[in-house]
Amino acid sequence: MLWKLLIAFALMATCVVVHATGLTTALRSPRLRPDTQRHFRQWIWLFIRLTALIIFCHMVEIAAWAAVYWWTQSMPGMQAALYFSAVTYTTTGYGDLVLPVEWRLVGGVEALTGILMCGWSTGFFFGVVSRMPEAVPAHPKR
Repeated sequence: MLWKLLIAFALMATCVVVHATGLTTALRSPRLRPDTQRHFRQWIWLFIRLTALIIFCHMVEIAAWAAVYWWTQSMPGMQAALYFSAVTYTTTGYGDLVLPVEWRLVGGVEALTGILMCGWSTGFFFGVVSRMPEAVPAHPKR
């Protein structure tokens, strides 16, 4: 059981690295960086791009967990592993697929990791959105 927890913590660390890399990329990219001189439509486009980047990071993280479930034969196939991982990571938890008994604690670590990564994404997105009121005039020109 200890080595399964070590795998879970390695996957958690992988998620942190993927997330930190994605969000740092967003901060460094001039196309994704909030600019207080943007117009409303440019802000909307920025939000769409940031959302896509954040969802992409989450999908990579979900795929990493799924790959381990598939590789260890904890799920019957990659499609099932991806589905299970997505419902676990997002804490939806349908319960129609379950891990073998010896892997269930790993699923719990995935759910906790997903909660933290989603919270990190939310905080990051809020930080960007909170800069919008300074930039967009209350009554735009017509």
